[in-house]
Amino acid sequence: MLISPKVDWLGNIRADILAGTVVALALIPEAIAFSVMAGVDPKVGLYASFCIAVITAIAGGRPGMISAATGAMAVLMADFVKDYGAELGLQYLLVATLLTGVIQIILGVLRVDRFMSFVSRSVITGFVNALAIIIFMAQLPEVTGDNFSLDIYLFVAAGLGIIYLFPLIPKIGKLLPSPLVCIITLSVVAVSLNVSIPTVSDRGELPDQLPYFLLPSVPWTLETLWIILPTSMALAIVGLLESLMTANIVDELTDTKSDKGRECKAQGIANIGAGLLGGMAGCAMIGQSVINVKSGGRGRLSSLVAGVFLMCLVVFLDEWLSVIPMAALVAVMFMVCIGTFDWRSILKLKEHPFSTNIVMLATVITVVGTHNLAWGVFAGVLLASLFFANKISHFMYVLSEPTDQGRRYEVHGQVFFNSAERFINAFDFKEVVSKIEIDLSHAHFWDITAVSALDKVVIKYRREGAEVEVIGLNKASETIVDRFGVHDKPEEIDKVMGGH
Repeated sequence: MLISPKVDWLGNIRADILAGTVVALALIPEAIAFSVMAGVDPKVGLYASFCIAVITAIAGGRPGMISAATGAMAVLMADFVKDYGAELGLQYLLVATLLTGVIQIILGVLRVDRFMSFVSRSVITGFVNALAIIIFMAQLPEVTGDNFSLDIYLFVAAGLGIIYLFPLIPKIGKLLPSPLVCIITLSVVAVSLNVSIPTVSDRGELPDQLPYFLLPSVPWTLETLWIILPTSMALAIVGLLESLMTANIVDELTDTKSDKGRECKAQGIANIGAGLLGGMAGCAMIGQSVINVKSGGRGRLSSLVAGVFLMCLVVFLDEWLSVIPMAALVAVMFMVCIGTFDWRSILKLKEHPFSTNIVMLATVITVVGTHNLAWGVFAGVLLASLFFANKISHFMYVLSEPTDQGRRYEVHGQVFFNSAERFINAFDFKEVVSKIEIDLSHAHFWDITAVSALDKVVIKYRREGAEVEVIGLNKASETIVDRFGVHDKPEEIDKVMGGH
């Protein structure tokens, strides 16, 4: 797991270093904000971001993807920490972070990443759009809060101008990532002109030392396990969902493939490391991953540089870091929102099927409304599954034709729980015939509801005195019918008949 191709580390050195630098600057206010959201000291989020970014780079996380403390995880921690108080709650949170990592490694070994195939494109689109909206909404307090001033709007507008216009400058436009140029330029202007606007230092106290190894001071008993288990399970699932979806997005942005099973294990190892170094649980960050990719980051080096540079900044260069205007970082995050949101999904609302649009919009509304990725994905997958089942059921039909002795029915399509009733209704039980032939050569039976429907049809005809012959079952359907069907088992039929 720790062995990665040389190209992942040294194939894009200059761009990875520059991109990692930009990401480190963008991580700081986010980590502080997520710490506050979770109800813990800012250094807990900063330590987590450092540990997770570095460890995922080394342990096999997706190249070019950034993992750190996240809002999706912080939301799940808030009530947990609040219930046990700031001090004891933090200790329980650290243990929960350790268990989160263990669970994620186990899920990685079990290859739960394969279940990502159940997440449709419309769900992923809804997830991406919802995150873009959440990131945008998270920046609004910086421009509309108590410290509101016209200077903030001017700095944000100037920052966006630099980000989008700097790359157009001949020769030098491609030398440096425009988000880094934005941050440096606005910081110099703010200090030189002594502009009074919020800075990074206004978001919270920065740590003055490197993280160090520690074991949470809680009783290591079964009681503690039962206390932290529900939270750890939720953190593990949400963390893997966000990480795997972000990996899919980075796959598309870079036109490359990633090892999702390896990603699960790397996330688990990183969370164990974070818990042992005083950090909270985290996962992949779509916003920072997009910043990294847009800034040219492609390899593991960008994530490593982001984590290391982040810690160097907050510990050794805190005086310089503290003067960065929040407006500069807001401009960078607005760039992320614009780049993350799938604008084509709006234009294609008229082109896409109604069910696809409903799934996408339901995912967006649920994620934005609950700020919980898991609920949004669950809602989207559930709706997509229901729409799919309904659509497939309409492809099931039954043809019939009279024969010399009675009638022949030919079944086409998929017979399962949603089409079983239509299957039964296709037969005319009032017709007086001596023999019924049911041809299933073009049909497939998927579940016990379908088998039960076949039993009902056969038994009803036999009650009317007709001879019933079932032919053409394929091997898979024959297996499930033989196991759960009763129409060809006299002793079972007697039980059924006796119950009426």
